[in-house]
Amino acid sequence: MKKTILVTGGAGFIGSHLCNKLLSENNKVICVDNLFTGSKENIFDLLKNPDFNFIEHDIIDPLYIDEINEIYNLACPASPLHYQENPIKTIKTCTIGTINILGLAKKNNAKVLQASTSEVYGDPQKHPQNEGYYGNVNPVGYRSCYDEGKRCAETLFMDYHREHNLKIKIVRIFNTYGPHMAFNDGRVVSNFINQAINGQNITIYGKGKQTRSFMYIDDLINGIIKMMQSKDEIIGPINIGNPIEISVLELANKILNITGSGSKLVYKKLPNDDPQKRRPDIDFANNVLEWAPSIDLDNGLQQTINFFKKKQNFNF
Repeated sequence: MKKTILVTGGAGFIGSHLCNKLLSENNKVICVDNLFTGSKENIFDLLKNPDFNFIEHDIIDPLYIDEINEIYNLACPASPLHYQENPIKTIKTCTIGTINILGLAKKNNAKVLQASTSEVYGDPQKHPQNEGYYGNVNPVGYRSCYDEGKRCAETLFMDYHREHNLKIKIVRIFNTYGPHMAFNDGRVVSNFINQAINGQNITIYGKGKQTRSFMYIDDLINGIIKMMQSKDEIIGPINIGNPIEISVLELANKILNITGSGSKLVYKKLPNDDPQKRRPDIDFANNVLEWAPSIDLDNGLQQTINFFKKKQNFNF
C-alpha cells in the first residue's frame, strides 16, 4: 500500500536523499522546506515525479495537510555557520516548529520521526556516547540555539508520546557527509574538500587532534528508514552514526591524498564549545534495528569529492 510521507527540510542535504529513497520505495512524498539552507537544485529531478510534491513553507508557521501516514522532521539548519546566523530562528524551529509538526502528526494519527543530533551530548565527558548519557551542554553558549533546541525537541516528542500516545521515533544523527552537501556548509568535510580542490590552504582549528566519526549519507538514510519501520514500542532515542573515530588532522590528510591537492595546512584558534571527542555507541542500533554503517570513509569521500568537482566544473 502506497503511503503518504511528509519530509520537513526535504530540500536539504539529508532530506533530499531521504525523499529520493522514499519515492524509490513507491511512496507519495510531500517535501516541505523554507529553502534557508535547502535548495531546489537538490530536488530538481524529483519534481518530475507525480508522487512528489514540494511546498515552500517554514514550520514555525502552522501547516495544514490531511491524510499523512508518516512524518520525518528534519527541518533545522545543522551547521554552526548557518544556525548561528539566526540563532533565535533556529531555536524557534526546534521548539515552535516541532510543536507544529507534532500537532500535525496528532491530527493525522501519523507516525513521526525526529531527526535529533549528537550535539545533544555537547562536549562529552563520556566516550563513546551511548543513549543513556545525558550530555555536557553549555546552555548559554554560541552553539546553544541548536544543541539545546534539539534537546528540547526530544522532550516535546516524549511528552506528546506520553500525553497523547503519539507514535514517535527519535534518532540522534552523528556527523554525516556525501553528495548534496552545500558548498558553504561550513563543516569540516565540505570545508576541506572545497579548499583542497581549489588549491586553498586547509584550515585546521586548534591542533586538529579533536575527533569525529563520519557516516556516509546512504548509511544514514537506511538507518532512519529502518527506525521508522521498526515496531511502535521502539521510540528511541537511538544513535545513528559510524563508530570509526578519526582526528580532524587525519581527515585533512586523507582528503589531500584522495584529491592529490598541494594545499597546505594552516592552524587557527579553536571555536568556543567545539567538542573534543565524538564517537557513537551504536549497540542499540545493532541489536534493535540490525543496522550498522557499511560504506568506508575512503569510498564515501571519493564519491563526495567527485560530486564537489562536478558541481564546480572540474575535470576529473
